Amino acid sequence: MAVKPLDDRILVKQSDAEETTAGGIVLPDAAREKPQRGKVVATGPGKLLDSGKRGKMGVKKGDEVFYGKYAGTEIKISGDELVILKESDVLAIIEK
Repeated sequence: MAVKPLDDRILVKQSDAEETTAGGIVLPDAAREKPQRGKVVATGPGKLLDSGKRGKMGVKKGDEVFYGKYAGTEIKISGDELVILKESDVLAIIEK
């Protein structure tokens, strides 16, 4: 199934949750927090402006991003956990 985000929305594949703490304690599944980091797998065409033109997207496919804790809508496609969120929910792009 192919998913194409609309307007200024992006589709992000969540990173895996941390399995151990910094001190080396192994966390059970129930204690793991959902990651707030992921890789952009698809972007929409951009926000429709009042002038009728499309705004330019600040993120692109392949970018790694941090996003808000309660941002977006979680979906599952072919076993992958994905999040659809607005571009404005992205807090930062991770540069390598």
